[in-house]
Amino acid sequence: MTELYFHATPNSMKVLLLLEELGQSYTIMSVDIFKGEQHSEAYRAINPNAKVPALVDGAVTVFDSHAILLYLAEKHARFLPSGPAERAVTLSWLQFVATGLSPFSGQAIHFLHYAPEKIPYAINRYVKEVERHYRILDGRLAATRYLAGNAYTIADMAMWGWASSAGYIFGDKGLAEYPHVSRLMAEIAERPAAAHALTVKAGHSRDTTVDQVALRALFPQNV
Repeated sequence: MTELYFHATPNSMKVLLLLEELGQSYTIMSVDIFKGEQHSEAYRAINPNAKVPALVDGAVTVFDSHAILLYLAEKHARFLPSGPAERAVTLSWLQFVATGLSPFSGQAIHFLHYAPEKIPYAINRYVKEVERHYRILDGRLAATRYLAGNAYTIADMAMWGWASSAGYIFGDKGLAEYPHVSRLMAEIAERPAAAHALTVKAGHSRDTTVDQVALRALFPQNV
């Protein structure tokens, strides 16, 4: 039995996409982060960091989206090259998303949409860093079909999770300034796994009203 502890965040979606690509059966365990369910004692026993996603795969428990991607890819020997050189490239781009695109996107979205006051310095800082990371990704994808080269890997799935939410940062223009990222996003969108992941997401949508309850649940250290 494989259980995905899930709220429709970019980090949860990248794991959901991999599960769909693998054709692995799983059960969605909804965690309403706007109501604070991630802070429950039961959930913190699974993920002490009180974040989604987390995966319970039989006797194995894994938290952090990129740890889950690596665990599943290694378990199934898919979407992660075995050759040292190809694997190194894949891990480099996977970590580029983990340590760069992901946190800077999250902070940009926070200061654009959730912070109680607009702080121009913070908005500029994080949006400019997101733009810089997309320029790097776009340059890479101008030279290669996928981030790791010729093979579709978990690095692409990791990017997809956040690039799908680029409109929250860039508005209506979305990824228009990054044509090679847009090209890969369009290709992934045509994959049955991505289509089904979005269907699952729609079926587990929750109220995302940002009221005081949600703010306390999402950012307890700030309220």
